[in-house]
Amino acid sequence: MAVTVQAVPCLSDNYAWMLRDTATGTVALCDPGEAKPAIEAIEAAGGRCDIILLTHHHADHIDGVEAVRARYGSKVIGATADAHRLPKLDQSVAPGDTIAVGATRGTVIDSPGHTLGHVAFHFPEGDVLLSGDTLFSLGCGRLLEGTPADMFRALGLLKVLPPETLVCCGHEYTASNARFALTVEPDNAALQARAREVEAAREAGQPTVPVTLETELATNPFLRAGSVEELARIRKGKDTFKG
Repeated sequence: MAVTVQAVPCLSDNYAWMLRDTATGTVALCDPGEAKPAIEAIEAAGGRCDIILLTHHHADHIDGVEAVRARYGSKVIGATADAHRLPKLDQSVAPGDTIAVGATRGTVIDSPGHTLGHVAFHFPEGDVLLSGDTLFSLGCGRLLEGTPADMFRALGLLKVLPPETLVCCGHEYTASNARFALTVEPDNAALQARAREVEAAREAGQPTVPVTLETELATNPFLRAGSVEELARIRKGKDTFKG
């Protein structure tokens, strides 16, 4: 069994992600920050949305939930730890729990740092990681609630997933992230190549994600940080980067 994944652009630079279980046709939508593009994508794909998955509580990830739920009767799944600031949950989950999208099973992964209740969802049968705002291509989330130690641990849990895993993140930040990453590792040939690829994609109006974890491990300075202190230093640099 497996799932397929499709990016759903919304707002100015967000992505929701639509999963379809190939065995049953069950559809899940992750982090619908805006209702209109989410509903348009659902309708174009057959007019079915059985599940809404939420990685964290920020408005640009949840503002479309109620409209989508009302239209399709979707079951909303999110973290127990964040339930008090998420839309009403039909199923609350904790790290290590298994969730089902039709016949496909996924795992809930603890991923605090950007927010304390943040979770990611990994579907090994489709090589899909819904990383929300924890892991971006060539970057990581700003530490709005958590600490560098939180983020280092969260990224540590994600970086050991299979290298073919597709990182499906919450924002199109890759071009800016690439410019900063090159200041951290200017001699990284893989990063240089990825930066050229990203620039070409954006010039063509194309998304830069999903991207394989293997590529991220070779190019993302936050995944490549060897200690909490190194990650904290890099994150501080990104927070003030003007490029």
